Amino acid sequence: MTIRVRSETPADFADIRAINREAFGVSVEADLVERLRADGDLVLSLVAEKDGGLIGHCCFSRLTVHEGDRVAAAISLGPVAVLPAAQRQGVGQTLIRDGIARFKAAGETLIFVLGDPNYYARFGFASDAARRYRTPYDGPYLQALRMTDDAPLEGEVRYASAFAGL
Repeated sequence: MTIRVRSETPADFADIRAINREAFGVSVEADLVERLRADGDLVLSLVAEKDGGLIGHCCFSRLTVHEGDRVAAAISLGPVAVLPAAQRQGVGQTLIRDGIARFKAAGETLIFVLGDPNYYARFGFASDAARRYRTPYDGPYLQALRMTDDAPLEGEVRYASAFAGL
């Protein structure tokens, strides 16, 4: 399957909502994406296109890590959504890898994700790397990807306000 990954445009918003609703079976994730976008907290929102239609979506939002007096910018990955008919074909992986590569090139230091550790380990995320951070989502599904040595090693993670509605 040949897919093209690109940044979202306003013309994609309805399709992005539909992809998230179909992928998750509810509107919670679609609502989250729209709130993040409306609040200006989306740092990157990618779509996967095949044969002129959208089949996947992945977004990244800004968060901060507070360690004493130091406040470091970091990234939150998610949600990642792929239409059911296109799942298990590498669409989600392609979107995630593209996003991570863009953030590495931009000099970002740290990305968090909440999800299946077995799935996200293939991208370098690890539950162990997230254990020293305090978040509302602590536990085995919280994972971190430290992309540079100067990324904070611990601290309180503060997500965009849209996450408070979950």
